[in-house]
Amino acid sequence: MDFTETMDFKAAVDFLEQRSGLGSVMGLDSIRNLLGELSDPQQDLKFVHIAGTNGKGSVSACLSSILKEAGCRTGTYTSPAVISVLERFQVDGAWITEREFAALAGQVKAAAERMEERGRGKPTVFEIETAMAFLYFKEKGCDIVVLETGLGGEQDATNVVEHTLAAVFTSISMDHMGMLGNTLGEIAACKAGIMKPGCQVVSAPQAPEVVRVLKERAAQMGCSFAQVDGGCLDAGTKQRQDRPRSYPGENVFSYKGMEGIRISLPGTYQMENGALALETALALTKKGIAISESDIRRGLSNVSWPGRFQMIKASPAVIVDGAHNRDAALRLRECVQTCLKGKRLIFIMGVFKDKEYALIVQTMAPLAEQIYTVWLPDRSRSLPPEVLAEEAGKYCGRTQAADSVGTALDMALEQAGREGVVLAFGSLSYLGQVMEEAERRRRDDRQE
Repeated sequence: MDFTETMDFKAAVDFLEQRSGLGSVMGLDSIRNLLGELSDPQQDLKFVHIAGTNGKGSVSACLSSILKEAGCRTGTYTSPAVISVLERFQVDGAWITEREFAALAGQVKAAAERMEERGRGKPTVFEIETAMAFLYFKEKGCDIVVLETGLGGEQDATNVVEHTLAAVFTSISMDHMGMLGNTLGEIAACKAGIMKPGCQVVSAPQAPEVVRVLKERAAQMGCSFAQVDGGCLDAGTKQRQDRPRSYPGENVFSYKGMEGIRISLPGTYQMENGALALETALALTKKGIAISESDIRRGLSNVSWPGRFQMIKASPAVIVDGAHNRDAALRLRECVQTCLKGKRLIFIMGVFKDKEYALIVQTMAPLAEQIYTVWLPDRSRSLPPEVLAEEAGKYCGRTQAADSVGTALDMALEQAGREGVVLAFGSLSYLGQVMEEAERRRRDDRQE
């Protein structure tokens, strides 16, 4: 493909924003029709398909880093974006360029228009972005693509792929009820739909009901099943001496005879994600991909992934984390209690109104001295900060709704002083704003 621009980057982003009004539509007919207009680029690619409630992005990053170390040209497609839409399309860890993004958007826009003229449906923004990803990875000559589902599994647009080497399941819990199912078993069955005949199936530790569903589906599809053995995961947190005292720490763990595996992602929950990526790498060797122990160690040591218990400013420390449901909040609370013990904690929170916000608040709010609540960029889906502040007030004596992310950060930093910690969490969609505001204040501090 010649990446000749048919529109510029701003026009491409505007086009996708216009399409976002269509929302999410489950089912594969529309994406199949769109890809058919583009000569089905996904048919020339091999995939590791990842589904689950929490941890998909981190596991995708870990596995992509391992595969890169193993010499595989690796495409990675994830969502949502934290910093830029460009980060969602990566090859060997490098983001797609604005020029390439615009060219792909123009090509897929033309295909969508042809499809619509023939009365074959109107693709959603996620379907368009997924088609762009497949085109991009084919053009870049990727040996393997690490593909994260958008919502669910069986009826998700990414499930149009056929050449799946491994189906990977991160922690599955209650989320998106009504769309995916109203019980844990129903949600697991929906996500299990990404399995393809004969692929390797690898799972994180799960509730018994989820394990039963995944194993039954794997047996039906003729797939081998492997699961992270929590009993073999020896976890520990290593504090580097060259980091500020408030830094959350980097993780070192041992697993199944591999001692002292370092994972550069902070947050105690990342050790389980690293073990899942490790198990997946071992499973891929059964599909003929050469991955050594040193590839695994280097990959996990070098991995980078924004917005997951990430410190973006020091003194006072500002940490961001995308804990957006109860299960993620439980893992975040464990990190806070382990890594930030004894610290004064000032929270910034923003969540979607369709999330289990009462359970998130119940889990996290008792740890905070003060909580500031904010709007998300998509106000139509955001829980109003006044409602969130009222809910948080049941567990924390000091809450306040802020009129902007910048205002919330200013108040939180003042409240924290030099020894406190500001923790911004909830939807990943606003964490990029927190990062931008923190960076602006860092620049201002240097100029003073």
